[in-house]
Amino acid sequence: MIARLIVQTVLWLAGMGAVLFGAAGTLAWPGAWWYLFEMGALGLWIGVWLARYDPALLAERLGSFVQREQSAWDKFFMVCVLVAWCAWLVLMALDAVRFHWSSMHPSLHVVGVLAILVSMVAMRSVFRANSYAAPVVKIQSERGHKVSDSGPYAYVRHPMYAWAILFLVGTPLALGSWVGFFCVPLLVAGLGYRAVLEERMLCERLHGYAEYAARVKYRFVPYLW
Repeated sequence: MIARLIVQTVLWLAGMGAVLFGAAGTLAWPGAWWYLFEMGALGLWIGVWLARYDPALLAERLGSFVQREQSAWDKFFMVCVLVAWCAWLVLMALDAVRFHWSSMHPSLHVVGVLAILVSMVAMRSVFRANSYAAPVVKIQSERGHKVSDSGPYAYVRHPMYAWAILFLVGTPLALGSWVGFFCVPLLVAGLGYRAVLEERMLCERLHGYAEYAARVKYRFVPYLW
């Protein structure tokens, strides 16, 4: 499992690096190197922890982003996410390095790095509370899928998406792109759309979820939404 984690992490980082540096037209981009290093280090840290704490969840998270058991709408959504993610990286590389459309104070790069760090560390509490936090929307019947309502799930119904918002905010700041930063609301809207569809499926197919959703009223941020 650890070997698979390392291989997939290296391949993912190599793919992102190719997109970022290819669009930038240069390897002389310290922000991108730091971003990739942070992503790799934190991803491996969480992965190794999961290998010890919840190997079944790690196996789920290392699975394909399109799976047979996955809801049809989510398959389409995940393909769109992959395309949007690559396009976002290209846009930020063009903005921050190739054409220098943005001028961002170095302190904001630090803020971005810290935001990513906080979001990734906080994800561990999500995985601790929910052993079924797969990257795709599906009912994991073979694993005895049940409602998770402890830890961060006692406050919001989608804490993983909530922390992902902080990650999305941190990424363009770390890379130095205001254009990428102003795209974040669109990406957050996409998360919200997925959350609504996911809840419809869970209310229909996962015992006790409708009652949980009635009890925990907020999806992402308490008292907001």
